[in-house]
Amino acid sequence: MSKNSLSNSENLLEFQNIIKRFPSKNKSSEYFTAVDNLSLSIKEGELVTLLGPSGCGKTTTLRILAGFERQTEGKVIVGSKDLSNEPPNKRDIGMVFQNYALFPHLSVYENVAYGLKIAKYSTEEVKRRTKEVLSLMDIAELKDRNPSEISGGQQQRVAIARAIVVEPKILLFDEPLSNLDSKLRQQMRTEIRNLQQRLGITSIYVTHDQEEAMAISDKIAILNEGKIQQVGSPIDIYLNPANHFVANFIGDSDILSCKVEEVKRNKLLLSIDDIKFVVENDVSDVKTADEVDCVIKPEFWHIDESGDFQVEITQATLLGSHMEYEAKIGCQTFKFFDFNYYKNGMLEAGEFINLVLRTNLVKVLKRSQT
Repeated sequence: MSKNSLSNSENLLEFQNIIKRFPSKNKSSEYFTAVDNLSLSIKEGELVTLLGPSGCGKTTTLRILAGFERQTEGKVIVGSKDLSNEPPNKRDIGMVFQNYALFPHLSVYENVAYGLKIAKYSTEEVKRRTKEVLSLMDIAELKDRNPSEISGGQQQRVAIARAIVVEPKILLFDEPLSNLDSKLRQQMRTEIRNLQQRLGITSIYVTHDQEEAMAISDKIAILNEGKIQQVGSPIDIYLNPANHFVANFIGDSDILSCKVEEVKRNKLLLSIDDIKFVVENDVSDVKTADEVDCVIKPEFWHIDESGDFQVEITQATLLGSHMEYEAKIGCQTFKFFDFNYYKNGMLEAGEFINLVLRTNLVKVLKRSQT
């Protein structure tokens, strides 16, 4: 399988100010904006995930790139070519659908070879490429079976094989694992990521599953109501959410109200229920006595007798690998994990415990941010 020719420093794909409006079913407005002034650049070889809740515009964006929907405004640029008005079959883009979209009356081999035959490759080239991809996807032994005779995971492999056999410049995945059970979904997402890296193929992946997005992506674009909320690496988005929506959507987060006691050059002295602690200051225009929100994930806490935070346990749940606790500081409730419960014991509701907070990981958001 061939790789694309652009340098890794160049953008292979650009969405430029994409707007997509649909006629509204609501009589109070003429149209509904599904994608709202979306701009995004993707480098060659990257796997970028569009992540967000249902109805946020991610699948519409994917369909605009594929040519199945026409944008109302904006441009889709691949390499140096404007594809905005090109039909789907002229875009050199492969797509793996949620429901696989395999031809039920064709064998696995015929499904995979279909695109090559439509493109009028020679018989020998069709045989060579199809055999190569069947082997790559570990489904060569299934070549004579029909889709109804193989499992969901195997059907997914066939769908991916059919998409990559034509060696597209860009590969699109529209929630490809949503029909699989949890264990198979984890296995397939690893296989997809390994395949994408091995082939070096630029890929756009749509999902509402944040764990899936974190596991496979070079970069994640968080969407809500048709707008991009944040773009970054999985770890950057996880630890440094740009706003309250991202903080609530990514991972298991609590947002606790804190008071600013003192502002230093690059530090903030904060307090929660008279407990003071220092965090990094990357918030502009924050002043002493302001109320701010602190994004704190359950793994930022750990049990320690010397901890400054004395909290009351309100709920305890055993999850096998760890205990999940809900606790209170003053009138605010939050969650923390204990992966050493076999050493610390299993606490019960009503008990008090001291915690240490990894303050260097706390993200501060201004109260006015949304």
